[in-house]
Amino acid sequence: QVQLVESGGGSVQAGGSLKLSCTSSGRTFSRYHIGWFRQAPGAEREFVAAMPRSGGTTYYSNSVKGRFTISRDNAKNTVYLQMNSLKAEDTAVYLCAVRDDRWSGFARVDVYDYWGQGTQVTVSS
Repeated sequence: QVQLVESGGGSVQAGGSLKLSCTSSGRTFSRYHIGWFRQAPGAEREFVAAMPRSGGTTYYSNSVKGRFTISRDNAKNTVYLQMNSLKAEDTAVYLCAVRDDRWSGFARVDVYDYWGQGTQVTVSS
């Protein structure tokens, strides 16, 4: 069993930055592919960013590409999401998720095995 805990959310004005963290209780964090998702009120959960366990090429949704950066520190069992140039439409609960099977389908909600509870990000215009 893996427990994930997100932190770093908050309220910022448009144009500001936040850095989210997701820390795992597991001792084999390096075996997992990582995903960040978000869910706004009344909306479906949507893909934001993903990174394979190898730490190689990262992937982003078109809506955040160029503004958000995903990174990981396996020694600290932590994955980060640096969010710059925030917009009001980025307002949502942000959740991290992990999976340890194939990398394909990384943008799909249903392929991840474990999820955190989420952290609220509110961007005011």
